[in-house]
Amino acid sequence: MTTTAAPSSAPPVEQRRPRTTGGFSALLLRLHFYAGILVAPFLLVAALTGLAYVFAPQVERIIYADELVVANPGDQTVPVAQQIAAARATHPQGALLSLRPGEGEATTQIDFSSPELDEEHQHTVYVDPYTGTATGQLTTWFATTPFTTWLDDLHRNLHLGDTGRHYSELAASWLWVITLGGLILWWQRQRGKRTARRMLTPDLSAKKGVRRTRGWHAATGVWLTIGLLVLSATGLTWSRYAGENFGLAVDALKGSRPSVSTTIGGPAEPATGGHHGGATTPAEGDGVDPAVVDSVLKVARDNGISGPVAITVPEDAATAWTVQQNRAQWPVARDNIAVDAATGTVVDQVKFADWPVMAKLTQWGIYAHMGSLFGLTNQILLAALAIGLICVIVWGYRMWWQRRPTRADRRALVGAPPARGAWQGLPAWGIAVGVPVVFAVGWALPLFGIPLAAFLLFDAVIGAIRSRRKDEAVPVSPAPAGG
Repeated sequence: MTTTAAPSSAPPVEQRRPRTTGGFSALLLRLHFYAGILVAPFLLVAALTGLAYVFAPQVERIIYADELVVANPGDQTVPVAQQIAAARATHPQGALLSLRPGEGEATTQIDFSSPELDEEHQHTVYVDPYTGTATGQLTTWFATTPFTTWLDDLHRNLHLGDTGRHYSELAASWLWVITLGGLILWWQRQRGKRTARRMLTPDLSAKKGVRRTRGWHAATGVWLTIGLLVLSATGLTWSRYAGENFGLAVDALKGSRPSVSTTIGGPAEPATGGHHGGATTPAEGDGVDPAVVDSVLKVARDNGISGPVAITVPEDAATAWTVQQNRAQWPVARDNIAVDAATGTVVDQVKFADWPVMAKLTQWGIYAHMGSLFGLTNQILLAALAIGLICVIVWGYRMWWQRRPTRADRRALVGAPPARGAWQGLPAWGIAVGVPVVFAVGWALPLFGIPLAAFLLFDAVIGAIRSRRKDEAVPVSPAPAGG
């Protein structure tokens, strides 16, 4: 008698295309999967803290309105020396370090040293340039307010000092790998039906499930690719370990940012660079008269130093004053001039137009990363990048959950990773070329190379353990009975 099985009441399981990739594709898929799982939390933190930092300029103008903004701008400013005198009355202790004369609605910012502060921090007195009245005082870091400094530290190191910087460098070191890997995988998945529309838009006709989530994850990632690569590259330039290697490479290529010579009649000083300028500010020394600042500024203006500037006070009377443009918006202005206050002559001058291409690219990239290069437009783009990256990460984890086995006999919390041993399918030339390249990149970016080596070692150990357990689980057939 033939029996008919009762129809199952279980809902149909979505048919998923098996992972049949091999060679480079399989290896890239496994790397992208594990990098996404293990590095994405660091990228998520970087995106959230970066998003908080984006609109810091607007927020600090509200918080520190008395210090930063002139209530009633006038038509004529008082002499800068008079403004320094007003600031000195407010802050009688410490040496005069530098100042940034106010323009428009901006107050003049005058920095003083303090015994209880390190060389990166100063007491900044804010002065109304139209009345010569001090409006407030703050402890600043490279001229940034406490609010912006707090957000900057949160984004760079989570307020954990040098140890915390490892998180942001790890994120920057892997961001470009995950981004390019995802782009290549999405390109390969569209093989045979590849169009710009399919690459740039999710498949909205797909049913709810991993295919639909993958479409949003991949298409959004394509839109973000250029921006994420820029953020990765610029973030690495001032990271702790990769940034040092980057600096050595730039020096070797003679692409460092040039600086003016401040030694009257002496050679130029070594080039400098860094996140916020990098150079330490000399203290006001014996024989330096702040009253000459107006004549120094006039010489600088007469020699083409226009717009907002930062004036550095020399260590002694035998050292030149420096006046540097500090316009961070496009077109960037970073011309620098050294002036002998005693004679009113120019000691040295370096124009931004004469900077090496590498130095210009680095400066533009840093300003773009900090949201100042294109003003509000730059800030909006950074906010969109951060929100987009957050969405891509969330969708990635959702795909991991959606791929989980749901059958009663093989249920799991999350999806299984791509198959191990993909490197064995690589051609010999791929291994011969790829291994030295990976070693070189790992040396240049230690927080890419070290985690990658740790992952490979861990993966090999886990593979060996599972293989051993599988062998032990194979039942041994009993010997045939003798006859």
